[in-house]
Amino acid sequence: MNHVFPRQITAPPVKAVSSDGCYITDEHGKRYLDGSGGAAVSCLGHGDPEVIAAIEAQAKQLAFAHTGFFTSDPAEELADLLIAEAPGDLDRVYFVSGGSEAVEASLKLARQFHVENGEPQRRHIIARRQSYHGNTLGALATGGNQWRRAQFEPILMNVSHIAPCYAYVDQHPDETAFDYGKRAAQDLEDEILRLGPDQVMAFVAEPVVGATMGAVPAVEGYFKRIREICSTYGVLLILDEVMCGMGRTGHMFACDADDVVPDILCIAKGLGAGYQPIGAMLCSKAIYGVIGHGSGLFQHGHTYLGHPVACAAGVAVVKAIQERELIAAVNQRSVELFDALASTFSQNPHIGDIRGRGLFAGLEIVADREGKHPFDPVQKTAARIKASAFEAGLICYPMSGTRDGKLGDHILLAPPFIYETSHIDELVSKLSQAIETVIP
Repeated sequence: MNHVFPRQITAPPVKAVSSDGCYITDEHGKRYLDGSGGAAVSCLGHGDPEVIAAIEAQAKQLAFAHTGFFTSDPAEELADLLIAEAPGDLDRVYFVSGGSEAVEASLKLARQFHVENGEPQRRHIIARRQSYHGNTLGALATGGNQWRRAQFEPILMNVSHIAPCYAYVDQHPDETAFDYGKRAAQDLEDEILRLGPDQVMAFVAEPVVGATMGAVPAVEGYFKRIREICSTYGVLLILDEVMCGMGRTGHMFACDADDVVPDILCIAKGLGAGYQPIGAMLCSKAIYGVIGHGSGLFQHGHTYLGHPVACAAGVAVVKAIQERELIAAVNQRSVELFDALASTFSQNPHIGDIRGRGLFAGLEIVADREGKHPFDPVQKTAARIKASAFEAGLICYPMSGTRDGKLGDHILLAPPFIYETSHIDELVSKLSQAIETVIP
C-alpha cells in the first residue's frame, strides 16, 4: 500500500476502483453488494448524477470560503432545508465535517450555554453504556463502549454512563415493555440526583443505537420519560443521530419516531451520503438566544466549517430524499427487509434477536438462542462473519462486544435507500451463506 496508513496494518484493505448504484467494484473486477452503506453512510447509493453535478458546479463557482469571514449560499440553503424538517424549536445549524465533530461541538455548546445562562457549575455529562458517539477524545469519552475506550481511558474526561435501553437483554420476563422503559429511564434521574441536580449539563443518547449494539431502538415511552427528566432538572438533551438520522429509520430525524424533541441534535453520515464529508449540529432557539444575547461568540471552530462544496452536496442529498420520496421508499423496503430476515433467520438457533427500524437492522448472534448466551470472544464470531460475507460479495457491518464491550456479537445492516426487492434477496442470501459458513 506504499505509504498509506491503513486501519488494520496486518490486513490491508482491498482496493476499490469504482461504484454504481448498490455495488462497489474492486481492482480485480469483483462486485460487492453494499449492505451497510459502508457505515450507514451511502443512503443514495453510489454514482448519483445529481449529487455529483451539484458538487462539480459548486467547486467551479466557490470551492472554499472560511467561515471566519463568509457564509455561502449552499450553507444557507442546507440550513433552511434541515430546519424546515426539524422537530420542535430546533432553529440553528452548525456545519462540521463529520459525526465526531458534531458531537464535540454539541458538548462545547452545552457547556457554554450553561456558563452564559448563569449556571457555570454544570459540568457533568451523562451518557449510556454501549453507546458510540465518535472517536475524537470528547466524543470517545462520552461513548460507553469499553473496547473502544480501554487504551485511551487515562486521557479521557470523566463521563457518567447509565444503562442502555436494551430490552432483548435487560427486560424482565414479567415486565411490560413500557414498564421496562420507565425503569431504564429512571437510571438517568438517579444519576442526576447522585451527581447533584444543578451539576449536570447534558445527557447524550442515540435514538437507535448503531455501531456498538446493532440497531437497538428504545421501547415505547422511554425517550418521553427521558425528556421529562431532562426538563425537570435543567439538563440539555443531546440526541446523536449521526447513524440513525437523515431518513435511515423511516423519518428524516430519528427522534420523530419517539415523539421527542432534543435541545441539541447531531447528524452526519447520511447528510452527505458519502459524496462529501459533512456533519451538523442543530440547536434550539433558546440555546442560540443565550449565546447571541451573551458573548455573541461560540468559542469553537474548525477550518472546514460550512464548506461550500460539502454543503452543496448536502443540499442535493436532502432534496433527493425529499423529491424522490425516499423516506416512503425506506418504509416500504423496511417491511420487505424485516420479512426476509425473519423468514430466513427467525428459527436459526444462533440468531437471538432481529431488530431495528426503517433500513437500519441488527441481528444479534448467540451461542444459545434460548438462554441468549453469547459466543466466547476468542472465537471472533463477528470478524469471521464479516470476512465470510465479504468473500461472498457482501459488505455488512458485524461487530463484537455487543453486551458489554467484550461479550456478544451482532451484524448491522444499513443498505442504500434505493434498494430494490432483488437487492434484499441478494443481501439475505449472501448473509445466510456467510453465517452458515462460520457457524455450521
